[in-house]
Amino acid sequence: LSHYSSSFLSHDVPPPSLSSPFLNLNLTTTTTTTSSVGFALVRSLNPNPLNTQCQLGRFYVYDLPAEFNTEIYNNCDKLSPWGSRCEALSNGGFGRKATGIERIIPGNLSNAWYWTDQFASEIIFHNRLLHHRCRTEEAESAVAYYIPFYAGLAVGKYLWSSDASAEERDKHCEMMLNWVQNTMPYFNRSNGWDHFLVMGRITWDFRRSKDEDWGSRCIYMPSMRNITRLLIERNPWDYFDVGVPYPTGFHPQTDTDVVLWQDFVRSRERHALFCFAGATRGFIKNDFRGLLLSQCRDSGESCRVVDCAGTRCANGTSEILETFLDSEFCLQPRGDSFTRRSIFDCMVAGSIPVFFWKRTAYFQYEWFVPGEAESYSVFIHRDEVKNGTSIKSVLERLSKEDVKRMREKVVEFIPKFIYAKPNEGLQSIKDAVDIAVDGVLRRVKEQKENGYNW
Repeated sequence: LSHYSSSFLSHDVPPPSLSSPFLNLNLTTTTTTTSSVGFALVRSLNPNPLNTQCQLGRFYVYDLPAEFNTEIYNNCDKLSPWGSRCEALSNGGFGRKATGIERIIPGNLSNAWYWTDQFASEIIFHNRLLHHRCRTEEAESAVAYYIPFYAGLAVGKYLWSSDASAEERDKHCEMMLNWVQNTMPYFNRSNGWDHFLVMGRITWDFRRSKDEDWGSRCIYMPSMRNITRLLIERNPWDYFDVGVPYPTGFHPQTDTDVVLWQDFVRSRERHALFCFAGATRGFIKNDFRGLLLSQCRDSGESCRVVDCAGTRCANGTSEILETFLDSEFCLQPRGDSFTRRSIFDCMVAGSIPVFFWKRTAYFQYEWFVPGEAESYSVFIHRDEVKNGTSIKSVLERLSKEDVKRMREKVVEFIPKFIYAKPNEGLQSIKDAVDIAVDGVLRRVKEQKENGYNW
């Protein structure tokens, strides 16, 4: 199912546990080994020549038992009740290479595009953090500690299983926390304040209050209280939740890829004023998405529609990318939760987002989007639309100068929305992983200076 029509979207080598037999643990030189499924793991801690300093300190990667990451990943054919997730999570989390897009983007950039799953961030982050320039092998000198636990993949297989018990949904998180507390001395030293992990689903999938409710209770477990959690949707009232961008399909291999893409979307001729890609919620009374679709269709050639009913917008279509590239603005209502991956697909294509809930982006991704909402987006309160406000009229009142200014800001921030292809990161441009690492190290350093006081 599509991430545009539903939040429950949906490999070939995982970022292994450091105890993996496929790794050469001599980290003083660059070593390449190959696993049985053909994945070359480049193991190097040599700093990037253009990024030689980690002024905020360095982080240590815990060597978790394989049952908390690698084994979960290797059982990709059992992670969903609807079929195998192996292809969706292949290529180190990037998914299969995108096809059929050569006609709409420059040919020299087509290799940077994949059909990436929106729930792949745990794998992507793990690969990158194993090779990050600010990683240290000396735990005692670390400022922060990364726990490479695949919380989202672990619980995902149980979310739509009617016979899955609360114990099954909680077991991996409970075992992981027990391991961290009982095996490593660093957690108890700060009570978890200097620890972080990536949880590749929305926060609400980990906030079960009662056994019969949805999801796991991982975030509510006492030992999780002070751990910084990187999620694709955060709880705005929880300091330890940090929103990170949904993975899009663009994974540049070099700085040049990024600059060429920015130039392409900046100069792209756009024929439609606005667009909407999504599906209605027929089971919801007065469905807001249905209202947007109606306004879009009533606007004639000013609006492009991609109706994502059924599986039309599932991973593996170029229609959505082409629509965003062809539109000045893209309508971004809330998804099944307050956020949706489409926000980042839209902005990576250089289209200006139009929001109807402030929690869709403004209270979610502070580390990654401009602080001034009006500098890169348009906000129209949903009640105004329900009361008859014409979206087309609002957007037409914006001057060409305003549109150009907003697009330039969106294009400027594209590097912060993307997850680069090389495990070592880009040469001099910081992507979403680098921004997240800087943010974690900064907050840990500040809290340590304050004595870990809440």
